[in-house]
Amino acid sequence: MNEWLMVSASALWLGILTSVSPCPLATNIAAISYIGKRVDRSGAAVFTGILYAAGRTLAYALLGLMLVHSLFSVPALSMWLQEYMNRFVGPVLIIAGLIVLGILSISLDFLSFGDRFSRWLQQQADRGGIFGALILGFFFALSFCPVSAALFFGSLIPLSLKHQSGIMLPLIYGIGTALPVLGVGMLLAAGGNSLGRTLNRVTQFEVWARRFTGVLFIGIGLYFTVAYTFELWM
Repeated sequence: MNEWLMVSASALWLGILTSVSPCPLATNIAAISYIGKRVDRSGAAVFTGILYAAGRTLAYALLGLMLVHSLFSVPALSMWLQEYMNRFVGPVLIIAGLIVLGILSISLDFLSFGDRFSRWLQQQADRGGIFGALILGFFFALSFCPVSAALFFGSLIPLSLKHQSGIMLPLIYGIGTALPVLGVGMLLAAGGNSLGRTLNRVTQFEVWARRFTGVLFIGIGLYFTVAYTFELWM
């Protein structure tokens, strides 16, 4: 039980860190501007934020379910993963940590929607009224950049594979990615006078949180690499 709580907390933290990373933060600001159009009705602002959060959570839950289920649906691959999972988690975490710290950079242009598509998507969502936030949340969640891809594919998916949780951990991760926008929706509903200061603090928090998480990933990755990949320390 305690282990599951720690794993769930880790998934939630990865989601929160993803949401305040530069690239996802840009899409979240677009969502905030979308929510801001409805500040004339405080209830609508909060409901729009909830729908955006639901869209993001649904996207990550479905993606996680497809990835984990497909990997475990092949018996031979499933047995191999269960036996050797710890051996490749270490190197994956080290690479993810280097990307999170900005030491290693990769290009994921083929996974990015691009600014033009994001603007088009927001225009289409506008036509859907409040429920357009659900569309924004779903598709913005799939707009990966190097840091968010490292956190999701390099950290959350191995965690989900290790604990055979194809939907619950991605679901918790998705909730974590949506929490800041939910908070902004509540701020807008309450008046939003301190919104600028809040966003500035979020940016400062992201820098230190990313550094802490990156170093932690590398540290845990080194332990797993030494202990399981090379079997030098058990």
